[in-house]
Amino acid sequence: MRRHFVLILLWLLAVTARAGGHFDVDDAFTLDPGQCQNETWYGRFGPEPVTDFHLGPACRVGPVELSFNFDRYSVPELYGVVLGPQVKWTWFGQGADATLVAAVSAGVVADVTHGGHTGGQVLLPVSWRALDSLWINANLGADWSTVTGERTGRGGLQGEWALNDRVSLMFERFRAFGFWTSRVGARFSVTPLISVDVSAARSSVAGSPRVYVIGLNHEFKGF
Repeated sequence: MRRHFVLILLWLLAVTARAGGHFDVDDAFTLDPGQCQNETWYGRFGPEPVTDFHLGPACRVGPVELSFNFDRYSVPELYGVVLGPQVKWTWFGQGADATLVAAVSAGVVADVTHGGHTGGQVLLPVSWRALDSLWINANLGADWSTVTGERTGRGGLQGEWALNDRVSLMFERFRAFGFWTSRVGARFSVTPLISVDVSAARSSVAGSPRVYVIGLNHEFKGF
């Protein structure tokens, strides 16, 4: 029973669409043509502790963004590795002055340490510029769990408020795998191409502690 509970918590931490850094609610944007990006983060929660390390390189290829996600999650005496590809296409509002942007993304992951079970996600992200400094991101989609094999609905809402050119505040509330989660965090732009994310989250999973995550995002010229 403990193993199943831990795996659910790890899934919520590790395996979601990851085009918006470690935040669970994704925006509708993709990289510019010819650009690539690497997203890396480390998350930890609980006294045991439960940890997750994520690596997610991505590049714009033609009209779509292709990425590959790798996550290693662990608790004492239990660990797992999930990995797989993801594709994202911004099909509406690609202009720099767009106030409404829409995309679709889909990804597949395989749990290579627990029998090779596969899961995945299909997501429809929409982003709306409510103010010059405020974007509202909404998500609707579905997840397939590598733990249970079940398909569950997903939805969420996020606000991203830019205090200035270097600091943005984030708040999101979303439902995934039957549980609600709230997250608050910030993004700090070190340079125009490098940013650091920090956040704290709490899920409605019974007994779930707060989740703390720090991440690094680096955009660079691709091929």
